[in-house]
Amino acid sequence: MSRILITGMSGAGKTTVLHELSRRGYRTIDTDYDAWVLPDGTWDEPRMSALLASDSSLVVSGTVENQGRFYDRFSGVVLLSAPVEVLIERVSARTTNTYGSSEADQHAIRQHVLDVEPLLRKSATLELDGRRPVPQLADEVERLITSDQI
Repeated sequence: MSRILITGMSGAGKTTVLHELSRRGYRTIDTDYDAWVLPDGTWDEPRMSALLASDSSLVVSGTVENQGRFYDRFSGVVLLSAPVEVLIERVSARTTNTYGSSEADQHAIRQHVLDVEPLLRKSATLELDGRRPVPQLADEVERLITSDQI
């Protein structure tokens, strides 16, 4: 039973990699949707605890302040990273999520790269360059999943 967390800044490619893993047949949860994140910007801890107590393998994506409370329940934490200019370009162009379209959002992303990303890097099992082709990124995550199932 593998549980992998994919984390990183907005625009790093978390959702895109999650979609590819879902297409390959893996159970995935994008915590940016379906009320996983509470109004204070943290995960709904009872709900996340129940999810991680289930007996199925899954890949979760998200970046929230309290995610570290769950690291011991993941078999791997993958940090997707990219230069801030790439992040800003991506969030400015996307149509499925409005976060990142305003100057205030983009300023926050720049600040998070400085303040939050180093913390994520310290806790990550694996860091991947989010500029790599999506199939390659999914292959790397899939290796983590399958190595934990052996």
